[in-house]
Amino acid sequence: MGYEINRFQGEVDEELICPICSAVLEDPLQAPECEHVFCKACISQWVARQPTCPVDRQTLTSAQLTQVPRILRNLLARLMINCDNAQYGCTRVLNLDSLSIHLEECEHNPKRPVLCEQGCALVIPQDELKDHNCIKELRTLITKQQQKMNEYQLEFHELRYFILEQRREMQLLKDFMRALKTSNPSMRAIADAMDRDAQDREVVRWSGSLQRARVTRWGGMISTPDDALQRMIKRTLTEMGCPIHILDDLMENCHECRWPPGLCSLETRQNNRRQYENYVCKRVPGKQAVLVLHCDNQHMGEDMMIEPGLVMIFAHGVE
Repeated sequence: MGYEINRFQGEVDEELICPICSAVLEDPLQAPECEHVFCKACISQWVARQPTCPVDRQTLTSAQLTQVPRILRNLLARLMINCDNAQYGCTRVLNLDSLSIHLEECEHNPKRPVLCEQGCALVIPQDELKDHNCIKELRTLITKQQQKMNEYQLEFHELRYFILEQRREMQLLKDFMRALKTSNPSMRAIADAMDRDAQDREVVRWSGSLQRARVTRWGGMISTPDDALQRMIKRTLTEMGCPIHILDDLMENCHECRWPPGLCSLETRQNNRRQYENYVCKRVPGKQAVLVLHCDNQHMGEDMMIEPGLVMIFAHGVE
């Protein structure tokens, strides 16, 4: 619905009046063929009931409505209008295009949000402040929060039951596949491929949960870490949720004797130094070490990458 005409200062051109509500246009839209203009709310309700122009009855749908020309928007914007809160004491007269901004800040707006200074610190409409009861409002708030908590707990229990059912079905499927592998040799290869695929997906999911790392000093790489250092890194990987089927392989791949040809000696590492920056490295929290997983580095050549990946330990230089 449009703005009441008696709120405006001076005469309002009839071209700025909505034919439906007979008020000044609000959020105007235009019919494309006949170019008649209406309030957005008015014409939307009209065409929802009957898809015709209210003035000349030409066919009209909501999808055909267009924005009005800029000159019409400018004419509307220049109209001088009284504040919505004039009845509450506001005497401001301002351009129509400034009205919405003013209403948000108008001190006479009865619905302006204000902070309760009586102790509860709730934000409430200004016209409700005089009847506001802090204890009552806080009790209502606590009740609503308790209801939400109950809903969350119910949802949690439902999800937990669903997960348990999924785990049970997965275990049944694993048992079934195991039985097939034992009884039917032709199924063994299929089952093994499925197991490998599931393990690969698990590694990709785990890698996606890890933060990227940046190595600033590749020269600080420790190519022959001692047993104590390896045990410390392995314990950290376990705490990070490293898939159990790759944990031991990763730890074996932290020593240069297991590294690919491009890394297996000091000479080859120096020759391939420029390729280091192409590695996608993942952080090992709290340690000067990075994970270089095969699933993240398939762009690297076989001479620089092995499965399931590498653990690189440094004296310094990991960010």
